[in-house]
Amino acid sequence: MSQQLTYSSKINKIRTFALILVFAGIITMYGGILTKNIEWLMVIFFILGTLMVILSCAVYVWIGTLSLRAVPVICPSCEKPTKMLGRVDACMHCKQPLTMDKNLEGIEFDEKYNSRKYKNK
Repeated sequence: MSQQLTYSSKINKIRTFALILVFAGIITMYGGILTKNIEWLMVIFFILGTLMVILSCAVYVWIGTLSLRAVPVICPSCEKPTKMLGRVDACMHCKQPLTMDKNLEGIEFDEKYNSRKYKNK
């Protein structure tokens, strides 16, 4: 049996990380409410939670600006519009590996092709 790997687009990975930060911040602040009898611990939980939510906002702004310079393409598999960051990426809808580099066509999909070390070879 061949193993079917599913890939995720870089934009979706970063957005997921930012969403996790939001929920982690809210849960941390909820932990502060549970420890309201120990004021210094409550304040630490609130500060950490607030910093996580602010960091997630910064990540959302960053991925938004990064998304503006992504190359819009039409996926050959699902024929839906998607965005590509780097030399290789995956479709946001069907997870199909994509590349616009003619040298990488037909080669096994690997995210290392986006690294500077590979570009220099």
